[in-house]
Amino acid sequence: MNTQHIELSKVYKRRHTDYDIFQELMPFKVGQLLLVATYYDSYAMVREGRFFDKIFGEYLQLNILSAPRITSVATREEALEALKQTEFDMVIVMAGIDMVAPVEMAAAMKKEKPDLPILLLVNNNSDLKRFNEGVKCPSIERVFVWNGDTRVFLAMIKYVEDLKNLARDTEVGDVRVILLVEDSERYYSRYLPLLYSIVMTQTQNLMEEDSNDQIQRMMKMRVRPKILLVSSYEEAVAIVDKYLDNLLCVISDVKYMKDNIHDEYAGVELIKYVKSKVSIPCLLQSSDPSNAEKATLVNATFVDKNSDNLSQEISDFIHEKLGFGSFDFLNSRGVKIATATNLREFVKCLEEIPAESLLFHSKRNGISAWLMARGEINLAKRLRPYQIEDFDSSNKLRQTILNTFEQVRIERLRGRVVMFDPSLVNNNRFVMRIGEGSFGGKGRGVAFLSNFIENIDFESIIPDLNISIPATTIIGTAEYTNFIEANDLFSLVLDEVDNEEDIQKAFLNASLSEELQGKLREFVAHMHKPLAVRSSGLFEDSMVQPFAGVYSTYVIPNNHPDAEVRFNQLCTAIKLVYASVFSPSARAYFKAVNYKVEEEKMAVIIQELVGQRSGDRYYPHISGVAQSYNYYPYSHMKPEDGFAVLAVGLGIYVVGGEKAFRFCPRHPRLEMNTISDQIKDSQTHFYSLALDNNDFDLAAGEEATLNRLPIKEAEEDGTLRHCASVYDYQYDRIMNDFSHKGPRVVNFANIIQYDYLPLSGTLDMLLRFFRDALGSPVEIEFAVDMDKGRRGLPTLYLLQIKPLIRVENHADINLEEIDPQKIVLQSNKGMGNGCIDYVKDVIYMDITKFDRTKTDLMAREMEELNKMMVRENKEYILIGPGRWGTRDKFTGIPVLWSQIAKARVIVEMGLPNFPLDASLGSHFFHNVTSMNVGYFSIQHSSSNKEWVNLDILAQQKVVTETHYFKHVEFEKPLRILMNGREQKAVVVFE
Repeated sequence: MNTQHIELSKVYKRRHTDYDIFQELMPFKVGQLLLVATYYDSYAMVREGRFFDKIFGEYLQLNILSAPRITSVATREEALEALKQTEFDMVIVMAGIDMVAPVEMAAAMKKEKPDLPILLLVNNNSDLKRFNEGVKCPSIERVFVWNGDTRVFLAMIKYVEDLKNLARDTEVGDVRVILLVEDSERYYSRYLPLLYSIVMTQTQNLMEEDSNDQIQRMMKMRVRPKILLVSSYEEAVAIVDKYLDNLLCVISDVKYMKDNIHDEYAGVELIKYVKSKVSIPCLLQSSDPSNAEKATLVNATFVDKNSDNLSQEISDFIHEKLGFGSFDFLNSRGVKIATATNLREFVKCLEEIPAESLLFHSKRNGISAWLMARGEINLAKRLRPYQIEDFDSSNKLRQTILNTFEQVRIERLRGRVVMFDPSLVNNNRFVMRIGEGSFGGKGRGVAFLSNFIENIDFESIIPDLNISIPATTIIGTAEYTNFIEANDLFSLVLDEVDNEEDIQKAFLNASLSEELQGKLREFVAHMHKPLAVRSSGLFEDSMVQPFAGVYSTYVIPNNHPDAEVRFNQLCTAIKLVYASVFSPSARAYFKAVNYKVEEEKMAVIIQELVGQRSGDRYYPHISGVAQSYNYYPYSHMKPEDGFAVLAVGLGIYVVGGEKAFRFCPRHPRLEMNTISDQIKDSQTHFYSLALDNNDFDLAAGEEATLNRLPIKEAEEDGTLRHCASVYDYQYDRIMNDFSHKGPRVVNFANIIQYDYLPLSGTLDMLLRFFRDALGSPVEIEFAVDMDKGRRGLPTLYLLQIKPLIRVENHADINLEEIDPQKIVLQSNKGMGNGCIDYVKDVIYMDITKFDRTKTDLMAREMEELNKMMVRENKEYILIGPGRWGTRDKFTGIPVLWSQIAKARVIVEMGLPNFPLDASLGSHFFHNVTSMNVGYFSIQHSSSNKEWVNLDILAQQKVVTETHYFKHVEFEKPLRILMNGREQKAVVVFE
């Protein structure tokens, strides 16, 4: 199938689950709210009272996700103009000292938008009295009193939403209705927020369930009872008549309008009317305690509005009277034999109750009715069509019901984040969480990938390849915080311990929480595959903080026969990931980007390692990285076509920037390298996990459990069959016949050129999809298992996703207007955007001393030079041969990002007999693009088009000189011009 023209919007379809059913409820939500208040009132309310903070705090506390966007204006003209610019869902007008202007403003807005709900909010009860005495306005639906209680604001919004959604939600979702009858603005402004808070909190508690299914609970909040506020007897009767079947209860004042007069007994009469129609709980509320007797006469509960225990009394009424109760299993004689308070208990009872009880409830649709009442709509609808006559025996009926429960349970989890369940650790259709707190940058990306995959029918789009994530469990950042605080490790920050061994020792001697240890023991008891334990800091792989590759990742075989040993190995890996936050290189990086280490929080990803066992080693057939934006396109490729880098073995090879196969998924057959270059640049070794070594020391480094093996061993494993070709000396050609002798060229020809797997088209499509989904260029890390998996097909595993930020601030570069004698360097392969005019310093390599076997020494020298620039808080241009940041020291200088983090521009030079290739290091490039660091490539062979003028550099003032590098300073700041769109860059001196 041609995937180039498939659009994300056409294929992204949410699965039809309870989520979809609930989505049909509450079609109207207040998303845009206009707040009109004078400058003084706005200051008093918003600034002094931290109004918006408290409002969103109320939403978060109640797990309400759709907080509205609030636009604040101060004058009538601004309000009317705002109405023209934005479709608002409601308006709140704040009335302060001037009571007339807000009313006139409301009338003007109502004239423009007749159907727009407009509510008035007065500061306090005194202002309410003044308003009621002197002003009337039919343009205002209701008046509320603030009195400093921001819960009123939430109640005003929910009041409008419930009013508009009532008819549809009762029809579609059979939602219950609570009728509140109250005519006093002062009291319903106090009472309605209380009622909303109690009902939503109680509903949330009811839906807690033992499964701790947070997203499902939030979704079920939508089927909470609607609260409808009316102020007269006639309005109340109309609601009772229209929604009689949905009416959950009536809460009424005693005295309000009836027959156009204030009737002392209107509330009592209303309760009588309701009781004559239906038997439901009713509550009379009054500030006059003597009305308790009237409530008793009509069989209603009474609550004193002035009671100190008002909240508790209302809560007790809702809990006891409104049917949020348990399911009582009865036998054929109606005798209770078991009780279930939640779904887990319900399933357990279904497994154990006698057949007569099961038949008793099945005949009456009692099971599906109870499930529907608890918001288990999808489950209830699946069970309802079954008839007892459909089954040969009660055992088959019981098993069908239990199977339906389990099937719905697993389907509900797909693509979601679920709380830890040891029985599910091997499932890759969702992400599991341990502990609270954030997932960090990488973890958030994995969770997104899981959800994304489950909402697109990839089986139809790409029928010959599975797309999945590995089984993933994430430990939230709260465990990291607890670990640091409980073990008093934060002193490492204050004392700034620089010895990495001392830091690791302190962390390894510390203890994880007992709760976390218990869950990790359960984890290793069920998981027996190799594991990757990855860092996921808050700043890592984020949209604005470039922290890629700063922290550690460890791979463990997880194959020791003793589960306790495997548990200890996992704990060690987690602690070392935590310790990497405080490593010297991480500290240096924090200083370079002007962040504080104490601001960072670390989540940990425990991910099944993708791969296959070959003897005593474990590795994937293919690991790779793909980016949706290519800074080094050639031929007819465009930057937006992206690129991918592939290698055999574990992904540490690719992200470390070693020689790997690079291609464009949009143009997979485009090859510009000569045969000799393909042979020279081919992968010569790979990384695998050693399965025969359980006596490893993770503190020795990330590669403590890995083997670095020659590529011929992968051929012996049979891995190269579709991943490499053979160079034929006789005919100077590359062929796919492994029976011939000759160098193996890892070019993935069968896959890329001949479509043994639809990898190119799949990557091209995914990069487009993810770019559209994230709204920015993206990078994905992946692995391919070519063995038969689900559906008997190979599987593409998506491991990580991160945004690549490019600042679109291009500087126009007209070389004809620049004096060539003033050009320090020029590049036609430049990354970066904009103009920089404050850098005076350049650090460059003395190329006469360059030795490709000594690049590790060069990296150490650069680290010291960079530290000096950090101390002086100066940025610089860095120039040197080969790739910066490569893991392969023979292709460039293997610096860490922290060792050159003050560089504002990084220049890669080609030298004779030392050609320059595009840098491939994923983590390194992520930091470059995120920080908009200039990154220029200058080939040795293109002297007329791009160059570095070393003579100009040699004439400048020498600040520092090491064995390999010179640090010079120009008298005036250099002008650095970067046009990322055209990939041109030039540095000019004055």
